[in-house]
Amino acid sequence: MTQATVAPIRGQARTDERSQPSVADRRNKQSLLFALPKGRLAQDSLSFLERAGLSIPTDTESRKLILPAADGSIGFVMAKPRDVPTYVEHGAADLGICGLDVVRETDRAVYEPLLLPFGHCRLSVAGPVEGAAAPRAESPDAADLAVKPASSAQLDGTPLRYMSQPRIATEYPRLTRQFFAERGVNAEIIALGGSVELGPILGLADLIVDVVQTGTTLRMNGLIEIRTILESQAVLIVNRASYQLKAAEINRIIERMRLLTT
Repeated sequence: MTQATVAPIRGQARTDERSQPSVADRRNKQSLLFALPKGRLAQDSLSFLERAGLSIPTDTESRKLILPAADGSIGFVMAKPRDVPTYVEHGAADLGICGLDVVRETDRAVYEPLLLPFGHCRLSVAGPVEGAAAPRAESPDAADLAVKPASSAQLDGTPLRYMSQPRIATEYPRLTRQFFAERGVNAEIIALGGSVELGPILGLADLIVDVVQTGTTLRMNGLIEIRTILESQAVLIVNRASYQLKAAEINRIIERMRLLTT
């Protein structure tokens, strides 16, 4: 005898599917979504937010990319540092914290209401110690390493592009190109995803532009800091639409954070 099968009722969802909340459902329960950078700024950001009186995730070691605050009021998106301004600009996150260097490099249309007291570093031009045209204190031009003619003693073994069209390895092509163009230097920019110190070592580049904190990595690789392009630190960024539509909540957070910066 053939067993009859029961047709599912139209529109009836499977039990396991119904039990799983959608991303939209989770997003609606959290009035604000905060994008934070993975890596060295993440813990500093969370500690600062906690000191400002905000609820933060209880399990910061989770591999989940969206972490709810302990009280469920805020969702935290753990993103690559370069992606934080993108999420905020497009409204995928209402607020974010990242480095000022990243905001300037990505050039995203976001509000920057507050500089934060951590994540200090600088974006600098650096090159081989033996290639410096003059000591830092004696060099008035920001790009002197690239534009000063080499002396006869320096000329031997120095590539011609070193004087006229320096090759520069960097993770910051936009800021690097802008810096040298403003000084009349036609630099060739080589965009790398990391370990830019290898550029001069392997002969790929004459100079590098990179983030510097203590300068230890530069010294260990035979490089010297020549000029600072940008002083950087952590910055709070806000989506423009969210700043209008969720003004009360966002301004409350900004004021709490501002108290810790004064």
